[in-house]
Amino acid sequence: MNFEFFIAKRYLLSKHKLNFITIISIVSSIGITLGVAALIIVLSVFNGFGDLVTSILVNFDPHIRITSLTDGSSNKLEQLGMQLNKTNHIISYTPFVEGKTIIKCESRISIVDLKGFDYKSENTNWGFKSSLKYGKYNLNDNEDGIIIGLNLATKLQSLIGDSVAVTSFNNLSMSALTYAMPITKKYIVKGIFESNNNDYDLNYVFTSLKSAQDLLGLKDEVQGIEIRLDDIKFSNEIKTQLERNVNKNEFSISSWYDLHKDLYSMMQIERWVAYIILSLIIAVATFNVLGSLSMSVIEKKQDIGILRSMGVKDKSILRIFMFEGVLIGIIGTIAGSLIGLMVVLLQEHFKLYPLDPTRYIIDALPVQLRLSDFLAVAGMSFFLSFIASLYPAKRATKIALIDAIKWE
Repeated sequence: MNFEFFIAKRYLLSKHKLNFITIISIVSSIGITLGVAALIIVLSVFNGFGDLVTSILVNFDPHIRITSLTDGSSNKLEQLGMQLNKTNHIISYTPFVEGKTIIKCESRISIVDLKGFDYKSENTNWGFKSSLKYGKYNLNDNEDGIIIGLNLATKLQSLIGDSVAVTSFNNLSMSALTYAMPITKKYIVKGIFESNNNDYDLNYVFTSLKSAQDLLGLKDEVQGIEIRLDDIKFSNEIKTQLERNVNKNEFSISSWYDLHKDLYSMMQIERWVAYIILSLIIAVATFNVLGSLSMSVIEKKQDIGILRSMGVKDKSILRIFMFEGVLIGIIGTIAGSLIGLMVVLLQEHFKLYPLDPTRYIIDALPVQLRLSDFLAVAGMSFFLSFIASLYPAKRATKIALIDAIKWE
């Protein structure tokens, strides 16, 4: 241990009496502790909600979607599908078509997005198949079956085995010009899914690829391919790889993040705003560090003079008071990190803040710890403590030797 750190520790911890400067130092350390703890807890809650939203959306949506921008591109999509078979990390893919439709059950109607795909290539661990609550996953080209969301089934008062009529929006404008009837098909409700996403449960219905093509008037055309990966962290890598091999004027490639970019961007903004606002607590505490160190320099003016008369250099004087301020920051940061860690772990295992499962899809406030958050919060706390210590420490080096010891 060098003598600068030893003296700084003595100044900070070995107080013979509780004076005003000591109280300010204690308040500063407590302020940093509370700020660091609050920041870690809030960031953990944002992480928990972010992962919850991602798990819900990614469980139902594809990891990558390739959409055709031109008509008559089915052959090129088939060729692209052959390429996908050779691409690493892709576990399944399926061609799809979708369009706006009107669904009717007796006198009850709703506007929904109808989506058709090749059910044979549908993987069992994602999409509505993994969220099927009632009925069976039984969609084939020989039978016009449909799977609807729980909220839509409630709105239509429809059960498994009920018949519903679906009319395509794609043909309404043409039908109005030619005075022909729009294409309408009868479907049997084969299943009801619940995705924990009210938008999906109310606005999406699914059928086989062939049936959807007939209803939407697309013949044998497909509108794109949906891809599932073994890990979503490879989404951008695979997306970039595919973009190099396709014509951007013919195909649009979107990752799971792109499909809900506005939502994720808003969540990221909220996270940064919370980080900045709560960082002000630590900033205020470090201003107290600046004040306590400034007064400590005045109080220790004679000690500084004695040290300089003994040959201690200005650089060492600077380090003494820098160490004192940084020690306050270290104590507050470590204490705050431990408190934040303890609260997050207690919430994770004992659910200190429960939620009503009848109103929410979860039974407790979600939290998730990330090492990057601890490093970011601790780094910011150390940085502010360092900056707050710099001015008083430099001021200590400017004290004249004669003025410091003339009353000794």
